[in-house]
Amino acid sequence: MAELLKGKPVADHITVEITERAAKLRASGVVPTLAIVRLGEDPGDLSYEKGAMKRAAEVGVEVRNVVLPRDAAQDELVAEIKKLNADDSIHGVLMFRPLPKHMDEKAVCEVLDPAKDIDGITSGSLAGIFMDSDVGFPPCTAAACIELLDHYGYDLKGKKVTVMGRSLVIGKPVAMMAMRRNATVTICHSRTKSEDFAAAGKNADIVIAAVGKARMITEDMLGDDQVIIDVGINMDENGKLCGDVDFDREAPDSGLGAKAAAVTPVPAGVGSVTTAVLMKHVIEAAEACK
Repeated sequence: MAELLKGKPVADHITVEITERAAKLRASGVVPTLAIVRLGEDPGDLSYEKGAMKRAAEVGVEVRNVVLPRDAAQDELVAEIKKLNADDSIHGVLMFRPLPKHMDEKAVCEVLDPAKDIDGITSGSLAGIFMDSDVGFPPCTAAACIELLDHYGYDLKGKKVTVMGRSLVIGKPVAMMAMRRNATVTICHSRTKSEDFAAAGKNADIVIAAVGKARMITEDMLGDDQVIIDVGINMDENGKLCGDVDFDREAPDSGLGAKAAAVTPVPAGVGSVTTAVLMKHVIEAAEACK
C-alpha cells in the first residue's frame, strides 16, 4: 500500500521552526508583518485568508488586511500596493487573484516590490527561480511540493521527475526548483500527445500532477513504485473534493494505491502546507530586512 504523504506533519515542522525565528526577530525589534490584499468577498479568498491569519497568529506574524471593493479602479489598487512597498514595517504582501476582469493583472502584479512578493507573482520573483538567484520568492504551492518531498526524505538528485502542467503558479516554477535539486525534469501539458504524456508519467521516479482537472491522471498513465505529488483541488461529478490523480483515499490499498510507493492525499496533502510556506516566506523577508 502506498505511503500517504500527509501535509500536516510537514506544516507542523515548518511552524515550529519559523515560530522560533519569529521570536528572535521580535526580540531584535523586528515584528514580521504580512499584508493581505483582497478585492471583494470571494468565499475562497475569505477561507484562505482565515487560514493564513490563524497560521500567522500561531507563529508570531502580524497581519494587516487591505480590503477594496471588487469594482475598485485599477489605479486605486496600484496606489495601495505602492503604499505597502514604501512601508518598511510590511515585509510580505499576499494579493488574491484572479483580479477583476477590468484590471490588467500582469501590470498590477509588476507594481509589487519583488522583495515583498512572498507568493511569486512578479516577473522579478519568477526570474529569480529560473536564474537561481535570491530575488523574491517562489509561489507557495510550488514550494510546498518541495517541502513535502524534503520532509519525507525523498532526495531529488539524479531522479526522473515528470511535472504534469506548465502554469506559472505551479508547473514551471516547481520544474525549475526540482532541476535546482539536480533532478532530470520532463514537463507535460495540454498539447502533449496522449501517448507521450503517458510515457513520461510511467518513466518517472516522481510525478507532480498540476493539470487542474479532476482525476485526469489515471493508473494507466503511471508506473510502479513512484512518488506522486497531487497538487489538484477539484470537485468531481459527485461534488466530492478530489485531486488531479485518480486515487481513492478511502481505499488506499487498491488501484493506484497498490502500485505507487507514496502519494499525497486530497485534501490534507499539498494544500495544508501552503500557509506554513507563506509564513516561512514572510519570516525570510523580515530577516532580510534586518
